[in-house]
Amino acid sequence: MLASALGAGHKRAQPRRPRVVIVGAGFGGLNTALGLRNANVDVTVIDRRNYHLFQPLLYQVATAGLSPSQIATPIRRILASQKNVTVLLEKVEDVDAQGRRVITENRTVAYDHLVIATGARHAYFGHDEWEDAAPGLKSIGDATEIRARILTAFEKAEVAEEEEERRKLLTFVVVGGGPTGVELAGAITELARKAIAEDFRNIDARSARVVLVEAGDRLLATFPAALSTSARKQLERLGVEVRLGRAVVRCGVTGVSLADGSEILSSCVLWAAGVMASRAAKWLGVPADRAGRVIVKPDLTIENFPEIFVIGDTASVKDANGRFVPGVAPAAKQMGRYVARAIRARMADTRPEPFRYADFGNLATIGRSAAVADLGRVRLSGLPAWLLWSSAHLWFLVGFRNRIAVFLDWIWAYATFDRSARLITGRQER
Repeated sequence: MLASALGAGHKRAQPRRPRVVIVGAGFGGLNTALGLRNANVDVTVIDRRNYHLFQPLLYQVATAGLSPSQIATPIRRILASQKNVTVLLEKVEDVDAQGRRVITENRTVAYDHLVIATGARHAYFGHDEWEDAAPGLKSIGDATEIRARILTAFEKAEVAEEEEERRKLLTFVVVGGGPTGVELAGAITELARKAIAEDFRNIDARSARVVLVEAGDRLLATFPAALSTSARKQLERLGVEVRLGRAVVRCGVTGVSLADGSEILSSCVLWAAGVMASRAAKWLGVPADRAGRVIVKPDLTIENFPEIFVIGDTASVKDANGRFVPGVAPAAKQMGRYVARAIRARMADTRPEPFRYADFGNLATIGRSAAVADLGRVRLSGLPAWLLWSSAHLWFLVGFRNRIAVFLDWIWAYATFDRSARLITGRQER
């Protein structure tokens, strides 16, 4: 008994493992957590939603091509086998950088390393009052709201008695000529001209007018000029009306007014013209760029706080060539994996190399067998680009079940033009 007591008295307390807190379970945050599998750390993932969303296919939910469950996976399911991870469903309110604490609505969470990967929302360039009239597309809620607005417009047109009202209901305006805007415009056109063309008796859904408005002089500004031109031609072949060099100066429930004095009457205006980062820069009290992204160092940390990493759409960082890293999923995933390696390196008392972004190219789909792909020296458009886009998105979807479900839906839609997710749900349902 004495020996037992002496043995207990000589036991040393186990050293506390480093605490890594990850705010946001998008591409960046999730890849950081996965990169710390089996590491000698305790990881806490905090997100206000319980699912990881594959945002590149969100437009297909908005246009009735896919259901939300096909592009979203519960965070807990993804990380279930990773025993060093705890998931918290919380909304972060602030960060105490001096005290190394994350402050949520219900608790404070201490950290040794903090990773902020809170993403971005759509920006209205000082006109936040436009959001009710022209919703953007960043969440499942946004997608189901847009889907409801699109489908409701056709339903209301079916029973409209005046021709002017019917024309307004069947006019869809997409503001912004980036990948999201191009994808939305093409998908809405195909929905009207193929998927629901035979569903109505009093209207011809094929007569729907889709207008894509872009303030710049070309679509897909981050792509080479030749691919931008190809994208415009492919959209116009589908039936989309493209207006370039036309900034929106008014946006409301009756439509939009453009800088050239013209007006487009529409009951369904959709916003895809810009993004604004989360409030991370305000939490941390650090400099940000015009889009609100935190200006980070080459190792993705912030000045004076080397234990804080900021990644993904929340970060403003330049690559090895001095160009800003784009706010795309591949970049966020690379940043997440880099931060996991950096934390491991610090634990081993070594210094990680600066972050280097590997640009594998840009892809944008336009419609059935229509897309553009910029792979550096190789540039594709039309069917080859569309096949590459489809394969890449299937590959990067999280979860084997989701990949199979999306693949089968795409095969069915390609063969029949049918879209099975034509449900009016959300706010429009109440």
